Amino acid sequence: MAASTDPRITEAPSLGKRTLGVPALVFMIIAASAPLTVVAGGVTSNYAVTGVLGIPLSFIVLGIVLLVFAVGYTAMSQHVHNAGAFYAYVARGLGKAAGIGAAWVALISYNAMQIGIYGLFGFAMSSFLAGTFGLSLPWWGCALIGWAVVGILGVNKVDLSAKLLGIVVACEFLVVIVYDVLAIKVAPEGISTQTLQPGSLFTAGIGAALSFSIAAFMGFESGAIYGEEVKDPKNTPRRATLIAVGIIAVFYAISAWAMAVGEGDSAVVGRSAEMGPDLMFVFLAEHTPGWFVDLGNVLFITSLLAALIAFHNVVARYLFSLGREGVLPRVLARTNPRTHAPMAGSLAQSVLALVVLVVFAFIGNGQDEMFPVLTLFTWLTNTGAFGLVMLMALTSFAVIGYFRTEPHGLGPWAAQVAPLLAGVSLTVLFGAIVVNFDVLIGLEEASVLGWLLPAVVIVPGILGVLWAFRLRRSHPAVYARVGRGGDL
Repeated sequence: MAASTDPRITEAPSLGKRTLGVPALVFMIIAASAPLTVVAGGVTSNYAVTGVLGIPLSFIVLGIVLLVFAVGYTAMSQHVHNAGAFYAYVARGLGKAAGIGAAWVALISYNAMQIGIYGLFGFAMSSFLAGTFGLSLPWWGCALIGWAVVGILGVNKVDLSAKLLGIVVACEFLVVIVYDVLAIKVAPEGISTQTLQPGSLFTAGIGAALSFSIAAFMGFESGAIYGEEVKDPKNTPRRATLIAVGIIAVFYAISAWAMAVGEGDSAVVGRSAEMGPDLMFVFLAEHTPGWFVDLGNVLFITSLLAALIAFHNVVARYLFSLGREGVLPRVLARTNPRTHAPMAGSLAQSVLALVVLVVFAFIGNGQDEMFPVLTLFTWLTNTGAFGLVMLMALTSFAVIGYFRTEPHGLGPWAAQVAPLLAGVSLTVLFGAIVVNFDVLIGLEEASVLGWLLPAVVIVPGILGVLWAFRLRRSHPAVYARVGRGGDL
């Protein structure tokens, strides 16, 4: 009776038709990690800041951890289909209050990842236009161009985004593969496997190295978020997630190893510190035609755009899911009547991104040209990664809780052992991120930002739990449906 009279849950809106197959979903997952951006920017930054040679091995180690995480995560995705994946999984496994807290953490984290990327996108596009065409356009102007493209695609069919991302990701892989082959061919100190030796990673800087490298995987968990839009909800997210994690881990490990071979083990750290993301493009300029270098620079920009689109879609679906269940205003569950895209969630994310861009454009007026990279990009993306690793650890334990009450005939490996191993490993990794957070955001000494940015993620989670208790008292029918998705 209460459920039928509560205006928040009179119907269950749904997303678009089931159009996404395994290949399309794999491309969308990989696009979020931005392969060219990771190799050109992430790997060089990791070498430069940590001074650790074992960066290639770090991708393998993290790949194994995330594959173990994916065992329980994807097993749960076969039974819980919800556009707010982490939210729904934690709610079903650890309780509704914890689920709502996780939802607020997820919203902050994914928004931070998405909006932060605009800083690097705007800087990269502005630099490219100035260097290639002599056009002077501020970083925030370029960021707004990307913002408009992302916003338009966000309210259109998800398969349109998938097709665009597929083309971009394929081209990114091509450029990086060419770089890898040339680097291995040049090998000024010969072909070496030193960077793949355990002793090169398991040193004093391992915590910082793993903290940097985990950011390259962010977005891999988004496969389950599209569970309501895939052709086969029971198998497509699981297969796409496992394939994407395997590809990401191996591809980044090979590319990081090739970079060390191409520069020489003794020089790669120094060269990375000296040149940063330009290291890869300077190398290409010495060994490939000019047009190929220009293509690489364009794809670096489109790589960032692809990541912006991917994370935008994730945020829009989280807002849709929370609106549909009445946890947030129900207006957020509105979809585009033509494309069935989560229109209200997409527009809400776009508005938030615009507000943050305007704030940083105002603050950065007259600052150094690297301002959007050193602040907007570095601060927000690392804050987002901080929150997402915490959510993955919580989700691992939630998987154990879920299958304990709803076993679905699963064996102990998928239902208990793998999630426990993943949960413990991710908790340790989360601790490493906390310890090294000042390093990750580029601080040379302790600062208020070292605790303020993590607080931006954690405090909303606590407030979300408190909001859940209020919701349980004021709207018990809505609270009872938390984490149930479209099955209302």
